[in-house]
Amino acid sequence: MEAEAEGQDLGQGQGERWCVVTGGRGFAARHLVEMLIRYNMFCVRIADLGPTIKLEPQEEKGILGEALSSGRASYVSADLRDKSQVLKAFQGAEVVFHMAAPDSSINNYQLHYSVNVQGTKNVVDACVELKVKRLICTSSPSVVFDGVHGIFNGDETLPYPAKHNDSYSATKAEGEALVIKSNGTNGLLTCCIRPSSIFGPGDRLLVPSLVAAARAGKSKFIIGDGNNLYDFTYVENVAHAHICAERALASGGAVSEKAAGQAYFITNMEPIKFWEFMSLVLEGLGYERPRIKLPVFLMMPIAHMVEWVYKMLAPYGMKVPQFTPSRIRLLSCSRTFNCSKANDLLGYTPVVSLQEGLKRTIESYPHLRAEVRPKRDGPSKASKILGSGRVADTLLWRDKRQTLLMLLVLAAIYFNFIASGHTIITAVSRLLLVAVVFLFVNGRLPGKLLGYQVEKIPESKFHISQESSHQVAQSIASGWNSAVIDLKSLCRGNDWILFSKVVLSLLILSILGALSLRSLFIIGLPIAFVAFFVYEKKEEEIDGFVHQILLSGCKLRSNVAGKFSNLKKQQ
Repeated sequence: MEAEAEGQDLGQGQGERWCVVTGGRGFAARHLVEMLIRYNMFCVRIADLGPTIKLEPQEEKGILGEALSSGRASYVSADLRDKSQVLKAFQGAEVVFHMAAPDSSINNYQLHYSVNVQGTKNVVDACVELKVKRLICTSSPSVVFDGVHGIFNGDETLPYPAKHNDSYSATKAEGEALVIKSNGTNGLLTCCIRPSSIFGPGDRLLVPSLVAAARAGKSKFIIGDGNNLYDFTYVENVAHAHICAERALASGGAVSEKAAGQAYFITNMEPIKFWEFMSLVLEGLGYERPRIKLPVFLMMPIAHMVEWVYKMLAPYGMKVPQFTPSRIRLLSCSRTFNCSKANDLLGYTPVVSLQEGLKRTIESYPHLRAEVRPKRDGPSKASKILGSGRVADTLLWRDKRQTLLMLLVLAAIYFNFIASGHTIITAVSRLLLVAVVFLFVNGRLPGKLLGYQVEKIPESKFHISQESSHQVAQSIASGWNSAVIDLKSLCRGNDWILFSKVVLSLLILSILGALSLRSLFIIGLPIAFVAFFVYEKKEEEIDGFVHQILLSGCKLRSNVAGKFSNLKKQQ
């Protein structure tokens, strides 16, 4: 009677076949739950840590919401580390899909051991005690990865390494071994599924972290040479593999006998370069693909330092870093796996291709797409400042060949005339001397030399047209008139923004005046070739930042003026 009452409390009626999905609110588990409901194979009991189940809007209106309302699905709060809660959650179940696992990105051995080993032991013991017929456990391909050697078309004969890449992989291997060892105990049939790099709609780790990195400007880099191959698995294929495993174990006879007590690699069977996959996701969402390659030997010491700092500062609230040695090894090594065993013994083949899976994944994240900014009408401010001519094209890197040529010329001028330590008059004299010799030799050379056409510099290059002269004169006059207007405005003492600009400009000029020509060349030219280019690309952000500073200055002035007026009133 007591067992029957407990079953009814969990939403179980007489004559119904129930399965339990641990970690049932996790990424892959949600897809498995919906697939089980859709196939009408079992009534589904969702077990997870939360005190109650909170459905997202699309779930409320979908198949899960309907199943919960009709009683074909139920929810139970259970912590796998508490065996009594596990026993309650498994009461009356025929099948258990053990998918619960802690966050793999957190390298916390105690957490991983408590869930992946102790929690899995409680799951196994509860299944044996309650005479559950079948247990399908979600493992990981990382159980055979040592973080050093790449894996190419690896199969299930690969042993566990002496040392794993991280605590998550090590504890997952221990948990997997417990499940496989328990096969046949009290009629329990078990197997383990090793899905490789799961992706798809509902993922809260891979795609969101990629987009966050892209928006922070950190997705431009490739760790390693970018040629490491990977096997990714669309989430629907992972759910399908679990159902294939359950059906194989339930088949009886030689089929279940061969399938039970085994581990199986599960992939999309379409290996792809890791960084190409990441690029396809980023490009699909409107971001640039990574291009800059960073050597592993250069990044690993930095990652070790980051991990060390985290260990020191974690007690004080430092967030878990993503840039760790184990993560670097995962991003730079090849990991591809052979699914022949799953195909032969479980009947598994992917139901969604990699291309279709990518398409569905990208379409499921409209809120993470890159913002499409309207194209700028007319030239940029940087281009206007530089005169919208050849100078602008050079400094803004529009004509890369011209820019590189100019950099070479300037480098030659620096090393020959400025770095030598000559005075400005000597340097200018030598530069003019070289120019005169070049022009004279160019004029003396024949039209053809050794079969090559010699390009002559025409005299018109040095001629300033009347129109150009007028424009220069107008520019000088306009500049003078603008300066006079600004001086009149300063005399009235009303325009604080203009005053701030003038003071800042004069301060910069005074600093530049104290520098030598050599220092100006070393500092000024790199800034000119970088600053204008950056300003053109980030014009709105920089203008907004400057505007905020000026507004803050105005508020500060108002506050100071208010305090002075109050003091005068008090006096």
